Amino acid sequence: MMGDAMDVSVSSEEPRRKRGFEQRIFVNRSLTLENIKCFGFDMDYTLAVYKSPEYESLGFELLRDRLVSIGYPHEILRYTYDPSFPTRGLVIDTTYGNLLKVDSNGNILVCSHGFYFFQSQDIHKYYPNKFIQRDDTDRFYILNTLFNLSETYVYACLVDFFTRCSRYKTVQKGYHYGDLFMSYRNMFQDVRDAMDYIHNTGTLKERTIKNLEKYVVRDPNLIVLLTRLKQVAKIFLATNSDYKYTEAMMKYLLESGAKPGQKKPWRSFFDLIVVDTRKPLFFAEGTVLRQVDTDTGKLRIGTYTGDLHHGTVYSGGSSDIVSDLLHVKGKDILYVGDHIFGDILKSKKRQGWKTFLVVPELTKELHVWEEKKNLFEEMKCLDLLLAELYKHLDSGSQEHSDITSIQTRMKVLTYRMDMSYGQMGSLLRSGSRQTLFASQLMRYADLYSSSCINLVHYPLNYLFMAPPVLMPHEAMPHSSADFASRELTITNHTVMMN
Repeated sequence: MMGDAMDVSVSSEEPRRKRGFEQRIFVNRSLTLENIKCFGFDMDYTLAVYKSPEYESLGFELLRDRLVSIGYPHEILRYTYDPSFPTRGLVIDTTYGNLLKVDSNGNILVCSHGFYFFQSQDIHKYYPNKFIQRDDTDRFYILNTLFNLSETYVYACLVDFFTRCSRYKTVQKGYHYGDLFMSYRNMFQDVRDAMDYIHNTGTLKERTIKNLEKYVVRDPNLIVLLTRLKQVAKIFLATNSDYKYTEAMMKYLLESGAKPGQKKPWRSFFDLIVVDTRKPLFFAEGTVLRQVDTDTGKLRIGTYTGDLHHGTVYSGGSSDIVSDLLHVKGKDILYVGDHIFGDILKSKKRQGWKTFLVVPELTKELHVWEEKKNLFEEMKCLDLLLAELYKHLDSGSQEHSDITSIQTRMKVLTYRMDMSYGQMGSLLRSGSRQTLFASQLMRYADLYSSSCINLVHYPLNYLFMAPPVLMPHEAMPHSSADFASRELTITNHTVMMN
């Protein structure tokens, strides 16, 4: 059941409201909000939504400048962030320096080297089966988070620069400069180290705090949502950020954004606050739970073993400790986060929590899908036409149908759809094939939406009903091939729409 259903909590006298296009929540597995006893929230990119592309541009500039400071050529300072290129869920091949977009099985959908996109025959040179072993985590690194967008683009810029610059000789696994060799793996590690540096030193956070209005979205509905949820359930905040940054962010979102006379301390919105969680470790053995001195931001000595005290902030811990402190378990909890691995997959697999994935990119995905879904419908018709061509053939048939024109048209449609989203295409698909990110979303996220604030548009006893999922043999009507033959014909090896 999507967000366009009627809000049954309003009185009959109130006008019924249809949820807007961007206010919908989508459902993979049915869930009743009334059964949720505890709501958990991540902070970064969940409660605190960063403005795009401003925030990614900031991260890119800090990464780029850090790389120059450790010895990379000053020419890379010429590069500026282009939001049309990177998307989440890409895979870096640290052996060949390629960026890959793959499906859930590791089949390659899109491949680029820097900003050069390989054709199918080029991909076969590197990957004979157009396939990778995703389990080879030493070689392949999945860029799952929104923080990875700037990292993705920096790496593409470096590959582009060294490939184009005549001072460097390109070889299969890197670049030569005289007696020096720079491998793609070393380059990737330098980018990773630079990313860790700007996070661990607080450089990115300091720049963000100095200009919160520029980089962070402040939505007054966040206060409304948390206030309403607090009336019916417990709420906790679990973030990897430290207390100083968390406090600055939450004050901005929940105190400075409050209406006159309604301002209250940000900590009062939560029953439990845990910082420095180190997710995904938080969902396994976790770390030592310590109490935070909210006056100084420092941690108190020793492991905290007492009961829950409202207004107290904790550091570290684990999901088991959260369940114990709040007296909730498993399916009582709906956890909301943006990280498909660190938030959603681990909380689902390790704890059995209900999950809500925040996908900010979904706003754009929905708009493009509405504008271009006719291309997808044409691809579906072409699939049906292929079925029609082979419908009456068996293993004894000598007839060879010419499907070249259909295949060509399908490639054209896939390319047109992909380019509507950006250079790397959609976060969720390439033509009719779903990406790795899409398959993980469908498998591990019970609910997903462009913003967690969209919960405010649903009554708190709402039943989110998942659509029935049919297997291919159940979904294929007998008349499909006949429909295809009516819609499409081949004339002189050219596909024609009827």
